[in-house]
Amino acid sequence: MSDLNDPRVFFAAERTLMAWNRTGLTLMAFGFVLERFGLFLHVLRQTPGHVGRDTSFWIGIAFIMLALWVIGFSIVQFRRVLRTLKPIEIPERYCTWSGIAMNLSVVVLGFALLAYLFSEL
Repeated sequence: MSDLNDPRVFFAAERTLMAWNRTGLTLMAFGFVLERFGLFLHVLRQTPGHVGRDTSFWIGIAFIMLALWVIGFSIVQFRRVLRTLKPIEIPERYCTWSGIAMNLSVVVLGFALLAYLFSEL
């Protein structure tokens, strides 16, 4: 439990949550670029009849899954920090769930991206 009685502790935890969100989004974008780069290489090679998923697809998917794990775990960590704070450390009438909602929406959209990538040939 925190003994600082200072709302800056809460705001620091929220900034950390958003930093992990940005990190996860960057990993997700990098994974998507890697996955699409494999498709680009197939177009450049112009190999007829070879329509399959190569290594870049699976590495890109791994980056996207890592991003979803990072963002999901950041939600868990933020909730753990919130449980240790006293009411005086959270500003009155401040919405504590907005950062969590943002991260959850990114996770849901990330799973939608994964579903889209797996549905394509």
